[in-house]
Amino acid sequence: MNELVYGCMGLGGDWDGEEVTPEAVDAAERAVLAALDAGMTTFDHADIYRRGKAERAFGLVLRRHPGLRDRIRLQTKVGITLPSDDVVGHYDLSAQAIRTRTLACLERLGVDHVDTLLLHRPDPLMVPQEAADALHGLVADGLVGAVGVSNFSAAQMRSLQRHLDLPIAVNQLELSLHHRGFVEEGICVNTGSSTSAPFPEGTLEHCQEHGVQVQAWGSLAQGRYSGRLPEDSDGGDRRTARLVQRLADELQATREEIVLGWLMKHPARIAPVVGSTDPGRIAACAGARRVAEELSRQQWYALLTSARGVAVP
Repeated sequence: MNELVYGCMGLGGDWDGEEVTPEAVDAAERAVLAALDAGMTTFDHADIYRRGKAERAFGLVLRRHPGLRDRIRLQTKVGITLPSDDVVGHYDLSAQAIRTRTLACLERLGVDHVDTLLLHRPDPLMVPQEAADALHGLVADGLVGAVGVSNFSAAQMRSLQRHLDLPIAVNQLELSLHHRGFVEEGICVNTGSSTSAPFPEGTLEHCQEHGVQVQAWGSLAQGRYSGRLPEDSDGGDRRTARLVQRLADELQATREEIVLGWLMKHPARIAPVVGSTDPGRIAACAGARRVAEELSRQQWYALLTSARGVAVP
């Protein structure tokens, strides 16, 4: 399903690992309610977001709103260990880590299960059979409804799927008008004219073929084309931001809806993850699906060409 997902990475306050303040819970509540008003019913977490504080804040919001859990889909991710004074940052998709950290997520969220559990990043030391066994166990115990991955290539998904008796439901990838390697991977075959970061060949096609929902993190590109231009913006970014504004005027839409609608028009049926905590900006994303339906092929390619700075070969 082509939908918007609310990304909870900004909830909970600072990344200091301290307790969640009442003010942070209030801010999380405002963001969650704005997301619901904008039609978002899937809420995306990870155990590392704000060092666990995002899940804690969300759990406290759920306690304030009895019945809310039954109206939404919850997903979270495990597999990244953040660096600290005595620990180097690393990935861990061992069976023990997957289970232990999932249980910790449930405790912070204050729920008895999540609808989907994602493996957050590929771990070079992952044994696919071991990871699959851990996922099977969590599903069998009713702690997880479905399983997915994040930042996995098609080859990595196939390797894991060979050992899974249940389908990979989701792959979450960085996709946006700025991070557009997913388009250039196809159109720049044999041309050498790619202007974006490399993207694993065939990954979106694999997801389409196997019914895997593609979720796009970083979908608003940090407001590069719909808000204040980042410090590293160049003339191309300013040019594209002007085009986004012009199309917003033509389609009677917000700039956020144009940027997200560009993603959602792709036949992979991409579901953008909206990570803003600003209720106004969250509301500005609500009509992205309509824009995706109304955006013409010419307008879609105009945005691509503007962002690339060169014409499609």
